[in-house]
Amino acid sequence: MDKIVIDHVVKKFKDDTVLNDISLSFEGGKVHGLIGRNGSGKTMLLKTICGFVPATSGSVSVDGKVIGKDTDIPDNTGIIIEAPGFLPQYSGYKNLKLLAMIKDKISKDKIISSIEQVGLDPYSKKRVGKYSLGMRQRLGLAQAIMEDPDLLLLDEPMNGLDNDGVCEIRQLLQELKEEGKTIILASHSKEDIEVLCDTVTELDHGVVIQSNSKC
Repeated sequence: MDKIVIDHVVKKFKDDTVLNDISLSFEGGKVHGLIGRNGSGKTMLLKTICGFVPATSGSVSVDGKVIGKDTDIPDNTGIIIEAPGFLPQYSGYKNLKLLAMIKDKISKDKIISSIEQVGLDPYSKKRVGKYSLGMRQRLGLAQAIMEDPDLLLLDEPMNGLDNDGVCEIRQLLQELKEEGKTIILASHSKEDIEVLCDTVTELDHGVVIQSNSKC
């Protein structure tokens, strides 16, 4: 069953067409890869799927709900798009606790386990402002998964990670797939796409130039 259906989506900023007549569908319970150079439209497509940026024309539906019409943001979705934003004066745990208070649906233990899953110490008092890029990326992933979403939209989730970190996060994403999560992963790394993804869609200048299943 298709979890996400993108139907003739166009996104324009004045005379600049960033997404040009995109039609795709993504099956639930799989990892779907978006690949392309900088400026190819990967990030904008993710922003359109999650409702951050409305399409100029066409539609995006998630679980049968049209984004921007039936709902503003897809239900039960974890998101990393561009650099995760956190309050630099607080620890990683405190940042996630503050974010969790918005919906008030998860426990302290769930926050702690999510931080541990991405390879960080939930009890560290280190302020996020002192984190490396890789540590901030890990914390962003912890935020994305902590409320146990069905759908993950991840833009360059390996950004800033060393080789060991890349291996750890790949393993985590594989485990999440085995739990039945649907993951859309945008990456410039062909290796990440090859290792993780069931399907691959290549974008160039806002146009789908190739889309296929690896299965």
